[in-house]
Amino acid sequence: MNDSTPGKAEEINTISSSVDSQGRYDDDVMIVTEDIDDEDDTDDINKFPDDPQFSELVNQAEIAIEHGIFPERIYQGSSGSYFVKNPSGKVIAVFKPKDEEPYGRLNPKWTKWMHKLCCPCCFGRACLIPNQGYLSEAGASLVDQKLKLDVVPKTRVVRLVSETFNYMRLDRQKARIKKTIKERYPSARFNRMSLPPKVGSFQLFVDGYKDADHWLRRFEQEPLPQKLNNTFQLQFERLVVLDYIIRNTDRGNDNWLIKYDQPTIVNNGTMSNGNVAGHSKQDLGDPTDWNVVQLPEIRIAAIDNGLAFPFKHPDSWRAYPYHWAWLQQAKIPFSQDIKDLVLPLLSDFNFVEELCNDLFQLFKQDKGFDKGLFERQMSVMRGQILNLTQALKDGKSPLQLVQMPAVIVERSKANPGSTRFFSFQQRFQNKSPFFSWC
Repeated sequence: MNDSTPGKAEEINTISSSVDSQGRYDDDVMIVTEDIDDEDDTDDINKFPDDPQFSELVNQAEIAIEHGIFPERIYQGSSGSYFVKNPSGKVIAVFKPKDEEPYGRLNPKWTKWMHKLCCPCCFGRACLIPNQGYLSEAGASLVDQKLKLDVVPKTRVVRLVSETFNYMRLDRQKARIKKTIKERYPSARFNRMSLPPKVGSFQLFVDGYKDADHWLRRFEQEPLPQKLNNTFQLQFERLVVLDYIIRNTDRGNDNWLIKYDQPTIVNNGTMSNGNVAGHSKQDLGDPTDWNVVQLPEIRIAAIDNGLAFPFKHPDSWRAYPYHWAWLQQAKIPFSQDIKDLVLPLLSDFNFVEELCNDLFQLFKQDKGFDKGLFERQMSVMRGQILNLTQALKDGKSPLQLVQMPAVIVERSKANPGSTRFFSFQQRFQNKSPFFSWC
């Protein structure tokens, strides 16, 4: 055997040429002792020392895949996303691979392919960096945790391998060839036997939630009691704070969720379950009966955060507005509770810069990371934080907040020779999109 190591193309050709039409190998086939691949060693990729519980869930997903319990593709939406299960078959997370995003090269949905083919002038969102939705998902979770909003299911970047993911034919052929060689020649060694791992966002699955549109329409017909409505309003304000800071360009009523548990009602000494929104006043008796009712918990989950963190405000064809701005809840001024929660943090310059630095550590994982574009993303986010802080101080409502002029706060070094001190310049973005309502 030649002592020189063959290149990737030579290795593939050597292996392929030794296979006949029936998948058999010649006796003089070269034993490939090393698989030359560009992929990094992923043994420690899915380890999170700061969050052992999350690490364990990812580990459970990997064990399930090894035992043939594969992620299941979600057929709704415009990207390749998957329900990930644990060894017992329970859904524990949603995985969205980078290369299967709406405009990714391996997106299995034909709708975006048709979009690109038939309407290239309107293809994609000009304000977003392409194919970084997985970072946007994880970034939204990071912002949520830093501000203690608790509306985004925990999301981090992981790498997974599964036969049910969408792969190129060549990758599948290579995996089959390696498996056949290993069966014929047990001494053959490969750095990776399986399909290449996919990097993507891994978001914990939330149980018992339904699309916001379902509950919002029901609440219009059967309003919540005041105490529960106040709880819902605070949850809604947390969603507003998140979306505004990350400048989410895709928040319709179908991509945030509401969980509304059935209350426990005391009736003649017995306990019964019933949905408050589904009962009439006659069912519940006098309104004062609410004093003896254990009110259900109502929660919001902000999912689908992949189209956020733009490097400029929308200024081309569409405005991508926040659809919650048309809800009745958006007309109510921000509560004191939300001010107490986020205003001390957002008013702290050091906190805002720490948030930007944390996002830098997250976003720089991408092979196509561009520091200049990242700085523009943070300039937009700083401007959003500036507007939000002022709106909270002035007692404005979410509707009034989104009507404020778009601000950008750019960072530049105060001294060209200094690496520590920066100055900030505020400016308004005057250019508006052609369609302001969509």
